[in-house]
Amino acid sequence: MAFRFLQGCLRATRAVQHFRFLHSAACLSRCASSYRQLPCPVCLRRPSSCCTTGQGCRRFLRDHQKAALSTIRDQVYFAGGSVCLHGDASDGFRLTDQQSTSMDERTFADHLRHCSSSRQVFRLLLSLKSMSDTMAASALQTIAALEHDKCGLKDPTVLDHDVFKAVCFQFEHDSQRLTDAGLLSALHACTRLYVDPWSSLMVRLVSESQRRLDRGQMPIRNLCILAEALLALEGSRSVMLKQVMEQIQGHEVKEWSLEELTQVYGLLQTGIVERGQYQHLLNSMNSYALSRAASLKPASISQILNALVVLSQTRAVPLVISLCKHSVKHVHRFTDSELVEVLGALMHFGHSDQYFVEALERHVPRNTYTMHPEAITKVMQYCGRRQILSKAIFDTVAESFVYRADSYNTSQIARQIMPFGKLGYLPPNTGELFHKVEGILHTQFSQFQPRTLLNLLHSCTLIERFPVNFMAKVFNPYFLQQLEEQGTGLDRVLLAQLTQLYMTVKLECPFYEGPNLLPKYRVKSFLTSGRSLETPVDRHLYNRVKMGLLDLLGARDYFASNVLTPYCYTLDVELKLDGEGYVLPASHHEDVCKRIAVCIDGQKRFCANTHHLLGKEAIKTRHLKLLGYKVVQIPFFEFEKLQNRAETVDYLHKKIFPHSYRLSW
Repeated sequence: MAFRFLQGCLRATRAVQHFRFLHSAACLSRCASSYRQLPCPVCLRRPSSCCTTGQGCRRFLRDHQKAALSTIRDQVYFAGGSVCLHGDASDGFRLTDQQSTSMDERTFADHLRHCSSSRQVFRLLLSLKSMSDTMAASALQTIAALEHDKCGLKDPTVLDHDVFKAVCFQFEHDSQRLTDAGLLSALHACTRLYVDPWSSLMVRLVSESQRRLDRGQMPIRNLCILAEALLALEGSRSVMLKQVMEQIQGHEVKEWSLEELTQVYGLLQTGIVERGQYQHLLNSMNSYALSRAASLKPASISQILNALVVLSQTRAVPLVISLCKHSVKHVHRFTDSELVEVLGALMHFGHSDQYFVEALERHVPRNTYTMHPEAITKVMQYCGRRQILSKAIFDTVAESFVYRADSYNTSQIARQIMPFGKLGYLPPNTGELFHKVEGILHTQFSQFQPRTLLNLLHSCTLIERFPVNFMAKVFNPYFLQQLEEQGTGLDRVLLAQLTQLYMTVKLECPFYEGPNLLPKYRVKSFLTSGRSLETPVDRHLYNRVKMGLLDLLGARDYFASNVLTPYCYTLDVELKLDGEGYVLPASHHEDVCKRIAVCIDGQKRFCANTHHLLGKEAIKTRHLKLLGYKVVQIPFFEFEKLQNRAETVDYLHKKIFPHSYRLSW
């Protein structure tokens, strides 16, 4: 089926401009009498009251009235819906029985991809003498992609354009002659363009879709397009939508193409699934996707991973791992938006892969200056969340930040800087990097969300970049009130961050003269369940060290475990020494001249891929030293090399008492 362009269509359309925005059968009745006096936009030869074409205009008008009254659906509000009626459109594009078009569909699709505005699409349509219905539907889809916005259309006037109305008229007038693909694609595009669901155009398209759906012969691709349109029109409780889903479930999943599999994943994540609905279908899809993961294209991998997140498929971890494995070869092929979705899914499921990180290390440094800011931000977030210290990525991002940060939003700025603090890493251009951060804070301080700002400043202190100029604003009651009003209020993590900022100022910035943090905003311990400013001790490693300390000191009384200091930090092991260097019993509180804090550093206190101490552990070590403790670190990678008790005791003695003679018990 093809649309044929006829000369004079725009002239006929302008003759009926005042018939726009008719939304009901009553409006149609009121306009019928005046409409008979105008040239018929189908034949262009006589008044519409005398039209004798095969698809007679008078009958077509009656069809409008009948359809608008007999089709019953829940009304959904759509912003700015222009109605393409018989009297409000031209015959600029006419359906014929000829299959030939003035341009093949592939060439037409290429031209559409290069259109950057709706006006360019209209000019492209005007340049053609004929086109297929699928080509016209593709044009509507392109217009929808360019103009669609969550709050409405970016430019609502596109619905009033003569070419747009001419195309809509032909879809409405010849809905029964359209191909399935053209019909459903046009319906889907109209929902994205917020065309009034009660308009005669939409009623015709939906009614015809229902008729064809009842045949039960639609392929998966068309069912998905129809389902998305119905979801936009009527919501997830649509009776027709349920019929579509029943037909989708009636198809054998193993017989689907990978494109169809991806489409159904995309459909299910749009809001159709409620309370575990269609989980049996999802289980079959997950199994099928797992078996075909190696053959999936980059876009499909991204789509499926994102769907698994949205649909909370916590049992699909094997599929996530497999998709991550096979995405390694596609890292350089992912678009920025696809890479964002892949990284988001890997963070959500808590998965990281060495080869995937290596692929990122090859891709990101080459493209840092051209990648979308959100893609760079997501890469840094992924490294921070998975505690992956990649100097190749971090150094390149630090360099690009200096030049590109002015184009970032405040959230992206904070999320790119925070991983440096979390992993305790200072790039080679540290001076330039934090000079840029300071400049941004001076000019955009008020634009940061309170929580985002606190996270950013706290991250800076972890790596000894002290934002002293902004501490007075943070400890200001007005800022604290804003912080309390945002989100869930002042939870323990926020209070702990404020407390540690305050401690940092007092211990490491003695020249600070601004306001103090009020006592009610301070915590007594940084060690909390869940997200914490301290990493709990590895119990298995602790037990091994404890046995070695028993052999070294001779008795359990000479050291204390899990000691909460007055400075909020928790010590894994504490030893007390008198003035002569002898170890005192842990319960002894007099004549204590020196305290030793033994930090039993398990694997979780280091970056995942290196032996680099995390930022929160580094600041703890700094503060304990400033508070007078001798800090002894027992890293897991050293302790695990010890073969027997004798080696363990000798190692602990050299670590804790490096300048004293060891007694044998």
